[in-house]
Amino acid sequence: MATHVLGIRHHGPGSARNVRRFLETLQPDIVLVEGPPDADPILQWVNNAAMKPPVAILCFQPDQLLHSVFYPFAEFSPEWQAILYARQHNIPVRFMDLPVAHVFALEQQWQEKRDHEKAASTPSTSITHAAATDTAPLPAFTHDPVAHLARAAGFSDGEKWWEHMFEFRQDNEQVFEAVTEAMQVLREAYPKKDAYMERLREAWMRKTIRQAEKEMYTTAAVICGAWHAPALQNMPKQKEDNDLLKNLPKVKVECTWIPWTYNRLSFDSGYGAGIHSPGWYHHTWHYPADDGTRWMAKVAALLREKQMDTSVAHVIEAVRLAESLAALRGLSKAGLEELNEATLSVLCHGEPMLLELIHNTLIVSDTIGEVPTDIPKPPLQSDIEKTQKRLRLPATADFKDYTLDLRKENDLERSIFLHRLQLLGIPWGENQAVAGKGTFKEQWRLQWEPEYAITIIEKGNWGNTVQEAATQYVHHQAQEANSLTMVCGLLANAMPAALPQAVETLIHCINNLAAATGDVLQLMEVVPGLVNVARYGNVRNTDADMVTNITSSMIIRICISLPAACTALDETAAQALTGQLYKMDDAIRLLQQSAITEPWQQTLYTIARQDSATPMVKGYATRLLADHQLLQGEALMQCFYFGMSHAQTPASSAAWLEGFLKGSGTFLLLDPQLWHVIHHWVSQLTPAVFEEVLPLLRRTFSHFTPAERRKLGEKAKQTNRQAPPTTNQENDAFDPARAWRGVPVVLQLLGIQINKP
Repeated sequence: MATHVLGIRHHGPGSARNVRRFLETLQPDIVLVEGPPDADPILQWVNNAAMKPPVAILCFQPDQLLHSVFYPFAEFSPEWQAILYARQHNIPVRFMDLPVAHVFALEQQWQEKRDHEKAASTPSTSITHAAATDTAPLPAFTHDPVAHLARAAGFSDGEKWWEHMFEFRQDNEQVFEAVTEAMQVLREAYPKKDAYMERLREAWMRKTIRQAEKEMYTTAAVICGAWHAPALQNMPKQKEDNDLLKNLPKVKVECTWIPWTYNRLSFDSGYGAGIHSPGWYHHTWHYPADDGTRWMAKVAALLREKQMDTSVAHVIEAVRLAESLAALRGLSKAGLEELNEATLSVLCHGEPMLLELIHNTLIVSDTIGEVPTDIPKPPLQSDIEKTQKRLRLPATADFKDYTLDLRKENDLERSIFLHRLQLLGIPWGENQAVAGKGTFKEQWRLQWEPEYAITIIEKGNWGNTVQEAATQYVHHQAQEANSLTMVCGLLANAMPAALPQAVETLIHCINNLAAATGDVLQLMEVVPGLVNVARYGNVRNTDADMVTNITSSMIIRICISLPAACTALDETAAQALTGQLYKMDDAIRLLQQSAITEPWQQTLYTIARQDSATPMVKGYATRLLADHQLLQGEALMQCFYFGMSHAQTPASSAAWLEGFLKGSGTFLLLDPQLWHVIHHWVSQLTPAVFEEVLPLLRRTFSHFTPAERRKLGEKAKQTNRQAPPTTNQENDAFDPARAWRGVPVVLQLLGIQINKP
């Protein structure tokens, strides 16, 4: 059998073009491609009209979904063009790399050995030898052989060297021989050490080639990474490969096609075989003869979309500048680097941020591929895709914003669908804050990530539809949860997802946990969230009565236990409790139920008059009563005088004042009686006490708005002019006897006579 080994660079449009031409000239009767043989059954979909790259083969272990791997393909990938050629010409095509079933099993064995050795705390070198793979850290000259050749040719960037040596050439009949020869020299000069996995892979590739020869094929085209080409041309004895591959462990593996994106093909995404500019490679694949004019036209169109003035003259001058730069550097054609420099100077006016926009949108690109709808896939994924199509929510690689009006049926279904996906751990949509009043609006930002395919497969164990899977998964989480806060969070997410069975389960769990807990602060933490959940009953046409009932019972428990929880608190705990009081009061106001409001107000009365309560909490409880207009006039003044009386320590009075004025200085501006009380209290402080409470007062007033602080300062100035404050200053030199000797003189000056007895 005549075997033709074509060493290529992954995702190189020049290599893809050369492979296609070579195959059309050679017309082989079998094509072997570097890739996982586990995926051979799904290669039939490559030439399907609905298959649009970029796409990827997803291989995963059904019983351990953390073991998964992606094999991405772009339209300009040489492997893709080879497979496509074979399918279009009805030629057998097979993958020939080491099966993923063996790779996963080996990785599990090595991980078990590492864990065992780590537990035993004994160093080992054999596992390091066995675990080395192509993705392990390697010396610079072997990790990227193209980069080493580029440095030898005087280029700092391997991709740039490859681009100018191969991508721009239109006639590369001998390129594969040249690449193979170069790789042979590199392999001999810099052999990889401890590359056990690589030796397994190349042995399996040779095994596949021998198998094709046994099947009486006459001409075979072998497409593999350039580094492996010499190992497939100079084959060792068959027995050596068989001994190396003997008794390899194996696990069950499944494969499918999924959409991929260009930005996931880039090095920045962490993809080991990635490229710097997939969008640019897409352009050069479709327009190999472009001198830069078409590219600059795309750049200009993008800038015009962003409201940047860009004329045809700008495009012409940018192309000319790029060509001049290429000539100065001795290049036959302007590459991406020259085009970028010309773009920055002419079209971006030296602004790097605009070039960053061009890089993200055009050079890398956010293009996402498509796979046929009838391709074998998990039922949950099929249901998601059908729902996306029905609700007109396309999966895109770039951000797309949606403003949903929940009063409209389609928008309501969209919201429910997105909330259910979030419950399943598929954060396709991010729910953002919406300006304005009302609960009928939602703002979502959607961006699809290829990695969601793994999560979909994982969550498919819980159901075949989104609703079923979300319901069962929430049931599972509720059973595993041991925190009231966690279950209430699940309920808050399940209500807008319209999962009545899950909601019923969660409410039952909340009721049990609330009855068992004695932590009133934990109850206070979850009540506001439950009240917000109850609000959805009006917009989403869901029954929120169950939530309201359990919320009411929890509030009654809080009212009973809260006064005791307000005693013996330090400053940090008091600050936290006042925050919870604010949220609780706001939630109770929102419910507008007298059966709940009255016990809550009575609890606030108890706290405000409780001697053992922490002063800051007492002050804030008094403030809430004033907000409810339950303390006014003389009653409010009495509470204020009591909180700041001389019977209290200055620190306690300052803490009470901080609680009372927490969050707003409006009371001081609008109530002259309160202003007079505070002014009088401050005026009577001795210097030592004033210095003691000053930090507390400053912290209290620092929470006010700048406008409030300015008005308070102006009012203080006016008060000082009208009635200067008097302060009690201690004078150790005061002599009462001497003072009394001056009294008769003063009386005489005043004309006052005192009759002596």
